[in-house]
Amino acid sequence: MEFRIERGALADAVGWAARVLPTRSPVPVLGGLLLEAAGGRLCVSGLDYEASARIEVDAEILRPGKVLVMGRRLLDVCRVLPEGAVECAVEGSRFTVTGSGAGFGLSVLPLDDYPSLPPLPEVLGAVDSAEFAAAVADVTVAAGRDDTLPTLTGIRLGLDGDRMTLAATDRYRFAVRTLGWKPAAADVRADVVVSARRLTEIARSFGRAGMVSLALDSGSAGFELAGTRTTVRLLDGRLPRHDKLFAMRDPVTAVTEREPLAEAVKRVSVVADNDSPLQFAFQGDSVLLQAGYEDDVASQRLPAALAGAEEMVVAFNPSYLMDALASFDAPVVRFRLMGPGQRAMLTGHDTQEDALDTAEGEGALPPAHQHLLMSVRPLV
Repeated sequence: MEFRIERGALADAVGWAARVLPTRSPVPVLGGLLLEAAGGRLCVSGLDYEASARIEVDAEILRPGKVLVMGRRLLDVCRVLPEGAVECAVEGSRFTVTGSGAGFGLSVLPLDDYPSLPPLPEVLGAVDSAEFAAAVADVTVAAGRDDTLPTLTGIRLGLDGDRMTLAATDRYRFAVRTLGWKPAAADVRADVVVSARRLTEIARSFGRAGMVSLALDSGSAGFELAGTRTTVRLLDGRLPRHDKLFAMRDPVTAVTEREPLAEAVKRVSVVADNDSPLQFAFQGDSVLLQAGYEDDVASQRLPAALAGAEEMVVAFNPSYLMDALASFDAPVVRFRLMGPGQRAMLTGHDTQEDALDTAEGEGALPPAHQHLLMSVRPLV
């Protein structure tokens, strides 16, 4: 095996495939990357028990073949190689990498012990990579971090015709994002849970490269775009449905600008030890933010519009609230409030008038991005 390739192309391919390599594994070969050179293309692939990745790039193939090398070591080598053309070859039991006067030799791993990459499941349609990445980022902040509850560490991926729904919850908050996609058939239906960490890595890796093919079967999800392909094992179980939870009858509505609110939350929260409550006192045309106890206190007043009540006092976990606000990019946010210690819904809007006038009646289309928080006991 021998091939020539630009350092940047090799580093990008190795880095993309190495994302799925396990940090530690009782099976040494799973720390390897498989390099296959043939027909003017270099294929780099890696896998562990949860995910796989494969990428193809152009290369000058001098001698076709394949080799398995330690992936993270090869990635380290690629990062320090000088710019320019790189020549790689298998010489006996060593894989050599040379370029611009620098040379490296890496030991090879046994190919016979390396498992086959899982096949790509059936392709169900395609979604814009940039929109998909943004939607995943919107909901992943609400995914659980407790590995003893693995289903809650995932993102629900729901397909219903030409609508895709992404949702995540850790039981204290619940984020939902809907977007359009292009199904291969009009009657496509699916409801699965994918690791939030893995799905975030996948969505980021595709960036703004175009339309990503989405594939699903009973045990895995696959994504393919322009010579790159990755699969990830589905999580067992189902996330709770959000439909009834998100239904609010006669809520009090509060509207304010998002960026000033996020800055105020960050500022006032410096005295909120251990995520102690951040209180919101809405009244008339303003909201007073307060945090802290005894002598260590902070407060800030901001303009806000309240509808449905003369006043409302609620409190939130400041970290959860900051996560929610950061997941929106709209200039205005709307709170739909049921009262202290009850559900609160955040949505983003272009203007305050739009936020106040949005229809909430039966049959009305809900906002594409919704983030539910449980309010906590206000300050005494």
